[in-house]
Amino acid sequence: MPVVHPSDAVVHEMHGARFVSYARPGAGSKELCAWRGEIPAGTKAPLHTVSREEILHILEGELVITLDGHTERVTAGDTLIINPGATFGAENPTDRTAITWVTTPIGLTAELSDGTRITPPWAN
Repeated sequence: MPVVHPSDAVVHEMHGARFVSYARPGAGSKELCAWRGEIPAGTKAPLHTVSREEILHILEGELVITLDGHTERVTAGDTLIINPGATFGAENPTDRTAITWVTTPIGLTAELSDGTRITPPWAN
């Protein structure tokens, strides 16, 4: 039975946010990745288009989310469904860190507006 303890999680940082990866191929997952996102106060992630479905649940705090040109404030308890091909961005305009839980299929990539393609190591 694969169990990933907090001490086994792999930490990555990108665009001012911290990604703590739990479920991934290197930890025994065959189809899904899951990680905790920590988005500090004042952080703004760039808009990016995702290649796979992404489910993002807000555990603590709040974010301003832009999804396919629509902007909405989301708070603890809210869940976003980000479909493949959607353009997504997040901003934390508050004074405390927002915590999220994200699940995607293995192989997620993201393309920035300048055409740069990112393969997040926590999702592959």
